[in-house]
Amino acid sequence: MLIPCYNERTTLAEIVRRVRAVDMGLEVEIVIVDDGSTDGSREVLDALERDGAARAFYLERNQGKGVAVQRARREATGDIMVVQDADLEYDPEELPRLLRPILTGRSKVVYGSRFLGEHKAMYFWHSVGNRFVTLFTNILYDTTLTDMETGYKMATADVMRRIKLTSPRWGFDPEITARILRTGARIYEVPISFTGREFYEGKKISWRDAFIVIATLLRCRFFA
Repeated sequence: MLIPCYNERTTLAEIVRRVRAVDMGLEVEIVIVDDGSTDGSREVLDALERDGAARAFYLERNQGKGVAVQRARREATGDIMVVQDADLEYDPEELPRLLRPILTGRSKVVYGSRFLGEHKAMYFWHSVGNRFVTLFTNILYDTTLTDMETGYKMATADVMRRIKLTSPRWGFDPEITARILRTGARIYEVPISFTGREFYEGKKISWRDAFIVIATLLRCRFFA
């Protein structure tokens, strides 16, 4: 499990506890990369590592989710990798549902779709933006995803290690999707629940990030 973390002191220990509480039928390795946090997240990570609950790595300055996930990918040793945000928007109890298609050989890549499952109502323009960039992805890459921007992306280690990832920040989600699709793999979607944070709770994404997403999708499709 790959957990990028930036200023998530209040939720870090809880997300690790929730992951550990889920019976996945497999040994679980939690790799957390702190992306230059300044809120005390590192002290929480130190405690988690001392307890053997997670392996922690630290970036000296904030470089973005993409860089943190890339580092976590390099450090992970498992056969299946999944990105888990540290902010409690995604429920680890859903992880066995994502695992099932991989363990039964139906797919090597599984996404959890927020639009197929129950979810807390999103901000209207966030919902519009998510659906637009997903449609744009489907047109460019000849697929039928419902939620390209989902935070739950799971894949076998051979797929995750084979693809090239360079986007440092919010370009990570479109880049990993584009790279996977360029390999010819088809992404399997399963419904998941979603409890989105409010801005006062620390939600970080804004409408401006949509331009990064579109530029990344175009770059991966036509120039790289």
